[in-house]
Amino acid sequence: MAVELSVVGDSPGDALRDLYAWLSEEPELRGRVRIVEAPPEPGALGTAPDVLQLALGAGGAFATTATVVIAWLRTRRGELTVKLSRGQEQAEVELTAKGIKDLDAAAVRAMTDHLAQALEKAARPPA
Repeated sequence: MAVELSVVGDSPGDALRDLYAWLSEEPELRGRVRIVEAPPEPGALGTAPDVLQLALGAGGAFATTATVVIAWLRTRRGELTVKLSRGQEQAEVELTAKGIKDLDAAAVRAMTDHLAQALEKAARPPA
């Protein structure tokens, strides 16, 4: 099942490319992440990244994705939000850099576990 990640904030296209690079560096996620581009705006010279699409299946890919997204958000400045959703079903989780930056190690682990469970649930086919 595909899970989509979008970024809201300053320079979302640049942020998506950066997050894509972080996710693609993980051996477990290589080949499972792709950039989906939005159609060009009228007068624009090209397309812009719209979302990242992750093909997640069984195994630890959920935990790896959660760990990378949270680590990436902890390095961001300003108001930045990552939204994870399962396309048309609208199962969605939002994380903000501001809410994650100051967490201690135990809170980061708890947040990572919660996100991994949410990703796993979102990736399951509807009943």
